Amino acid sequence: MGWTRRGMMAGLLAGAAAPLWAEAPATSLLPRRRGQATPAARDTQAVDRLIAEARLQGATVGFALADATTGEMLESGAADQPLPPASVMKALTAAYALNRLGPAHRFTTQVLATAPMQGGRVDGDLVLVGGGDPTLDTDRLGDLVARLAATGLRQVSGRLLYWDAALPRLDRIDAEQPEFVGYNPALGGLNLNFNRVHFEWRQAGGADWALTMDARAERFVPPVRMARMRVERRTLPLFTYEGDSQGDRWTVASEALGKGGARWLPVRHPGLYAAEVFRTLAAAQGIDLPEPQSVAALPTGQVLASDASDSLDVILRDMLKHSTNITAEVAGLSASGAAGLPASAQAMQNWLLAQHGISARIADHSGLGGVSRISAGQMVRLLQGEQGGLLPHLMKDHPLTDAKGNAVEGHPVQVRAKTGTLNFVSTLAGYILLPGGRRLVFAIFAADPDRRARLSPQEREAPEGGKSWAKRARRLQGQLLTRWAGLYA
Repeated sequence: MGWTRRGMMAGLLAGAAAPLWAEAPATSLLPRRRGQATPAARDTQAVDRLIAEARLQGATVGFALADATTGEMLESGAADQPLPPASVMKALTAAYALNRLGPAHRFTTQVLATAPMQGGRVDGDLVLVGGGDPTLDTDRLGDLVARLAATGLRQVSGRLLYWDAALPRLDRIDAEQPEFVGYNPALGGLNLNFNRVHFEWRQAGGADWALTMDARAERFVPPVRMARMRVERRTLPLFTYEGDSQGDRWTVASEALGKGGARWLPVRHPGLYAAEVFRTLAAAQGIDLPEPQSVAALPTGQVLASDASDSLDVILRDMLKHSTNITAEVAGLSASGAAGLPASAQAMQNWLLAQHGISARIADHSGLGGVSRISAGQMVRLLQGEQGGLLPHLMKDHPLTDAKGNAVEGHPVQVRAKTGTLNFVSTLAGYILLPGGRRLVFAIFAADPDRRARLSPQEREAPEGGKSWAKRARRLQGQLLTRWAGLYA
């Protein structure tokens, strides 16, 4: 059945944006017996054929493979060509944050009162204080409110304030991404639900739809008023956005809605979002609070309740697994202490040069922007320099498969890696663990920056040919892993 305009738009609307993991090899990476890897087998013409068969015309494919212990380069091609790293940048950010903050670092969210509490009443202000936690969700915020209620607080005579200046406020991570994608939210010192709001719609009868916006987690699903949606009778654009001090105002094209669906939208006022949800949860606990207001300077007062995140190593493991952009940016900004993203990216760039002797171009901490540049050879050098630390243990297992695409249980070759995907950019880098304990480091970058740059804003959500291009690039990555495991195991 052919695609209709309505069907295509509905698919874009309902589809949750998620990271694409690099395709596993099509054949088993069972190691060869000793003596099978001959000089002829290492002939780079074999690699050239694989690249040609991938049909990535116009793209540059850079790759490098080295011994993790000695740094000896075992195989490479266009390894010195700077290319966009996409989300492989998060591996660099993880190393940087661990170095600067330490694996035990935690982010803290607090509630403080500017006056003593007497008889369940604070004759002063209540302040929600953000510590930059990128993983705070509605359930944990609800638990924080429960601890606050356990102190006996029931009323505040002053204001409900929120302070979100622990980190610089960013309206979004990358200005070139589509307005409505949930992986490109705003961020600051007070974040909630990765700064996304849940939009759901269902046809209520006739041509009308029932719309809801909420801050759902597993246990709590509070409604949200600061983010609002209106249906407009049109075909395109899919969404429009307008924001003011009161929150986020969206419209959606009626032709895209169908009978029902849901998706996450980015929040552009994360401090207000978190404070409104806090107030709603507090009301459910019998705590009467006024409308929240932002405060520029952190007031002094007594801490009534607090919440601490997981340790940084756990947060970074989840970041590398799920490729959460906001976590990477918060980790990098917290590590640098810089006043903005450009200065923070420059600080990480300076650290990379001082720590590893690598000169690269870094524009952010997540790789979401397409202007960062680092070569496959440089990425391998970074991974080799970090191989004795936590980074290899935080990377996600990259299962190897047989010819039918099924994971091979108990496979003797293990791969731990980070993937990256942008339009016409596909990257993979990490560690290969061989039988006997030998460890290799590798990076495979395929990118067509010119083709990516030609995309219009409307094409960036799902560009023509983008999905098949990424699939071929991931297949090439799998084939190269197959080759290396066969040669060096």
